[in-house]
Amino acid sequence: LKSKKSSKVKRNRIKLVRKKHIRFLKKGFYNLPHYYSSLDASRPWLCYWIINGLNLLGSLDEVQEEEEEIESVKKIRIIEDEEDEEEQFEITDESLSHMVNFLSLCQSESGGFGGGPLQLSHLAPTYAAVNALMTIGTEQAYNIINRETLYQLLLSLKDEESGGFRMHEDGEIDIRATYCALSVASILNIIDDKISKNCGNYIRDCQTYEGGIGGEPNSEAHGGYTFCGLAAAVILDCLDYLNVPALLHWLVNKQMPFEGGFQGRTNKLVDSCYSFWQGANFSLLNKILPKLEVPIVNNTENDSFPFDETLSDSSWLMNQRSLQDYILLCCQNTDSGGLKDKPGKSADYYHTCYSLNGLSFSQHNVDNYSNTIVGDPSNLIKKIDCLYGVEESKVKKAKDYFMKLEKISTQKQEQE
Repeated sequence: LKSKKSSKVKRNRIKLVRKKHIRFLKKGFYNLPHYYSSLDASRPWLCYWIINGLNLLGSLDEVQEEEEEIESVKKIRIIEDEEDEEEQFEITDESLSHMVNFLSLCQSESGGFGGGPLQLSHLAPTYAAVNALMTIGTEQAYNIINRETLYQLLLSLKDEESGGFRMHEDGEIDIRATYCALSVASILNIIDDKISKNCGNYIRDCQTYEGGIGGEPNSEAHGGYTFCGLAAAVILDCLDYLNVPALLHWLVNKQMPFEGGFQGRTNKLVDSCYSFWQGANFSLLNKILPKLEVPIVNNTENDSFPFDETLSDSSWLMNQRSLQDYILLCCQNTDSGGLKDKPGKSADYYHTCYSLNGLSFSQHNVDNYSNTIVGDPSNLIKKIDCLYGVEESKVKKAKDYFMKLEKISTQKQEQE
């Protein structure tokens, strides 16, 4: 009994080193280390990983609150750590505007965004750029997106035979491209029957014998691809194309009982990024499981029972506390900030972003009112929208804005 009590006390001391993570992300906002030059074709992704992490941690609120009080903001200086005398970079309305301007340079005249200025349009950085702009959430950010040319790009990358999308001109057709296309189209209010045609068939063809979803038909089930396939199906409301019980069985077996984190594939090690890629699937499934019925095993009368009889009103269908234990105890760089794949690795912006996404998902319960927080109550961060990978209020604001605009497809049909 004494041992259990001691363990509980120690667990309550687990701390998200928020200020150090914010400092780590802010440094990357202004100056990236030289070795990030290898990601020159992924610069919108770096924008998204950094700005999304800062927003979930509440750092962008400092800018927005100051903007409401002062008409013109030149500099916001906040002492993040009283023991650290080194001057820190701060995020201002001006610096956010600079990020918007940079992303506008990544936008191609032919539609969509490339991995950097003057690079080929590609659906992955297009998704990242839209998410970054959505997170910034200003009219300037919304208005740089050329919806007309992006719509034409999506149509040009649509593969009529399979129903999926190509990543870029003459590029590979896979489930990532399909999700990226549907995600930006649904946010920007440009989705229509031409975009969604036969996507359900392609998603179905990517589901494997294991139950998870592969990158393309006849490939191995993978956590990232499973998220892309399931999220695409949720956007299109076509879950009936998937074998949901098999998918759920695969998912629940990807959280490792010892580490608490998720593995991406069968017989692989855990990785903090799958805290979101795998964990978010439970949020997506929880929205649609009550609408489905699953057959009762060994029942000759073909009876079924509704999923919602087995669903909790508060917790997800995975161990939220164990996942938070893994993220907070094994993946934080408590010295200089940032989060990492697993112990022994270095912190980076990708794993920082998706670790925080997963932490957010696991903290906010099904009922939208209660929280499950491991450690100090101050560990709570903002709520992620698991369908898009952006904080919930930012998604709502962007959708409200673009829903007021006329669909591009409707305009073109009228002109024709």
